[in-house]
Amino acid sequence: MFRITRYLQALKDPRPFRPTGDPSGPVVIWNLIRRCNLACKHCYSISADTDFPGELDTQQVYSVMDDLRAYGVPVLILSGGEPLLRPDIFDISRRAKAMGFYVGLSTNGTLIDENMIGPIREVGYDYVGISLDGIGETHDYFRRKQGAFAEALRGIRLCREAGIKVGMRMTLTRDNAHQLPEVVRLMETEGVEKFYLSHLNYGGRGNRNRKDDAHHRMTREAMDYLFDTCWDYIEAGTPREFVTGNNDADGAWLLRWVQRRFPEQAGYIEQLLRDWGGNASGRWIANIDNLGEVHPDTFWWDYPLGNVRQRPFSAIWEDTSDPLMAGLKQKERPLEGRCAECRYRGICGGNTRVRAWQLTGNPWAEDPACYLDDDEIGVAGGERLAVTPYKRSTQRRRDAEVAKEYRKGKVFIPVEPV
Repeated sequence: MFRITRYLQALKDPRPFRPTGDPSGPVVIWNLIRRCNLACKHCYSISADTDFPGELDTQQVYSVMDDLRAYGVPVLILSGGEPLLRPDIFDISRRAKAMGFYVGLSTNGTLIDENMIGPIREVGYDYVGISLDGIGETHDYFRRKQGAFAEALRGIRLCREAGIKVGMRMTLTRDNAHQLPEVVRLMETEGVEKFYLSHLNYGGRGNRNRKDDAHHRMTREAMDYLFDTCWDYIEAGTPREFVTGNNDADGAWLLRWVQRRFPEQAGYIEQLLRDWGGNASGRWIANIDNLGEVHPDTFWWDYPLGNVRQRPFSAIWEDTSDPLMAGLKQKERPLEGRCAECRYRGICGGNTRVRAWQLTGNPWAEDPACYLDDDEIGVAGGERLAVTPYKRSTQRRRDAEVAKEYRKGKVFIPVEPV
């Protein structure tokens, strides 16, 4: 995960650089159930509205949680499928909170209604992430259900009203990139504090639909828009949390944005970015699927490392006899192609290796979704990609004024009825 706001706040208020050091253990994204009430185009787990046999039962989940906590895992992100379809989800969540985990809930939001919000509030989730892949029909198209947008928006509102930290998530493709500003405006009008942009990754159903991946120019323009928008909030004294995922080239692109806008601060920001180090799959990001198989992250479901029924997670995660895990855990990964020559490899860490593996069968090949050209990354013979940067205008100020009036109840933002 790339935390845009953290680096732009450091740009606004620089402090002496201090290395952060390693965390106590990996963040574990746990797909507790594969069943889902939706069938989204970009689903990495290829979920469906049916029961999948062989899933871990409650006691098996508890045993794994004990091992995770003893191993030093600080964060559990409970996901699916749709985790709210699991009958024991609140029992698991309450136990995780009692054990001291930071507990997030990753949901499509459509099941969060007036009856569901009470148990969610009682658990005390540290964060609830709800996906909005566009406005209205665009979101419904991605989620393959008419009315999914209205239901997800209802879930966002109920969480916000219950005092739960809730964030909007959007997966960027060519079909919805034009609505990115609208989704960000909705975040503001709804009083949501966090926005997560996920780049399309080549795993599961997303792999089969990679022809819909936002092309490089569109990705660059989208990132410039997010950087500009995040900076506007910081300058106004009302910062919001902007993060991205699944394309660690975002760090290098932010550095180039800083070099253009604030060249005197570029060296400091580069220090922070190199301390971050980019992609953490196989090191500080882990996945457990619904059957108990462990993977380097959520997009490596075709690559199991071991099952928690046979071996503790801690033993599986420490085992570097697997060549992929051995390479992922190296500080300098054995990258090939343009990634091996890239001047920013110390920032992005070689980016998301699953894309190279899906396309070539070689996890160390160059990442096809890196949107910087050869000239920009220091590889000879490259041609600079012509890009028209996002043009800011008075629209941002108008959006902010409308959002304030909306929160006061003086204007109505039309959305699909709930």
